[in-house]
Amino acid sequence: MTATTEPAPTAAPPPPPQPFTRTREFWVLVVSALVLGVYGALASLVFMGVAVHDGGKWYHDTNPRWFGGHWWWIAATAGAGILVGLIRQLMKVPEKLPGLVEDLQAEEVEPRLVAGTVLASAVSLIGGASLGPEKALSYIGGGAGTWLSRRRKYSKDDTRLNTLTGMAGAFGGLFSSVVIVAMLILEIARPGPAGRFSKALLGTVIASSVSFGIYFAIIGSVFLDAYQVPAFKFHDWQMLAAIPLGLFAAVVCALLAVVGKSVQVLFGRVKLPGVAKATVGGLLFGLVGVILPLTMFTGTDQLKSVLKDAGTLGIGLLAVLLIAKMFTFAVANETGFVGGPLFVALFLGGTAGVFVHEVIPSLPLGLAFTCLLAAVGGGLISMPFSMVLIAAFLTQVGALQTAPIMIAVITSFLTVEGFKYLIASRQQARTAAAKPAAS
Repeated sequence: MTATTEPAPTAAPPPPPQPFTRTREFWVLVVSALVLGVYGALASLVFMGVAVHDGGKWYHDTNPRWFGGHWWWIAATAGAGILVGLIRQLMKVPEKLPGLVEDLQAEEVEPRLVAGTVLASAVSLIGGASLGPEKALSYIGGGAGTWLSRRRKYSKDDTRLNTLTGMAGAFGGLFSSVVIVAMLILEIARPGPAGRFSKALLGTVIASSVSFGIYFAIIGSVFLDAYQVPAFKFHDWQMLAAIPLGLFAAVVCALLAVVGKSVQVLFGRVKLPGVAKATVGGLLFGLVGVILPLTMFTGTDQLKSVLKDAGTLGIGLLAVLLIAKMFTFAVANETGFVGGPLFVALFLGGTAGVFVHEVIPSLPLGLAFTCLLAAVGGGLISMPFSMVLIAAFLTQVGALQTAPIMIAVITSFLTVEGFKYLIASRQQARTAAAKPAAS
């Protein structure tokens, strides 16, 4: 008689994973995004009101042409330099701060540096430095996200997501568009796998939506439709014309790099302590501001003047204005003033567009302005899709008119990245060739 063996019982299949929306992690993310959105809106309201809106009133009623500034501006900008130097020294702000792109890619902001950086940025903007407010706002929101995560003992991955969410909360009122904020942050930060990307998208959308709602309810105005460009009808040839416009934008970016490197070398040879260096920087961009007032401040209101007076400023003034703005931006960056590059890039791009229209009057002003407005920033900051959205929202051009903008931005972006690749390849080749010689 043979014994029969029963088959071993098979293990039950594991239960399917719960949808992310039914997990505690999801609701923690939502609550954090709501809190950071409210905080970002209120903090950015205070900063923008003090540092940008009220702080820049001493510039108003200025002649935008040659020597339209006032000589007392030099004392004001030098005084701002002294204050910036003292703030950085007393509050132990490092000599070299990472840029906006580096902050977004690192997905972390050190909370202990927030107060000093924001205060130095506020004085820089009030003092007329050619910089934007986005650096301070990224520290305001990102620092809060990092601090909150550390207090709650979140994982490193969740801390990074909260940092991006905090930045979105601070940017929501500034850009007045949830789409722009989410695209800008995700395009630069590139937060990894699909699951992590979805969480970052959710957090940035919630925080920027809350921030924009509070910002608009209090202020009642938006950054959109800031530049009234003449309407132009879309034609097929404009997509072809966008290619040389994009190449010209790449030239503007390259010229800015050359000016920036020259200023860096100059101040590298002249060894000055922090306060003295910032004072010299204030004197320099203040002197340039007296000669060319449109080089002062973030460039937002100044670009409106360039666009309004298009056809009367003259080709020579526009060309010099482009170089002078690059110089003042480089000087402010190199001498310790704190701010971001985005608004400066918008000024350079828009002014370059007006310059192209003056050189080639048959090219519609709206086409040249919008294409260069986006293409310079797309090449300089490496966020082409965000710049297309920003240009379209700022000028309110039609849907068809965004086609040449996209081509110009992509052309500029690829050209600049191609040059970077060639330069990096040559440097690697020189390093490889130097090693055998040294050995």
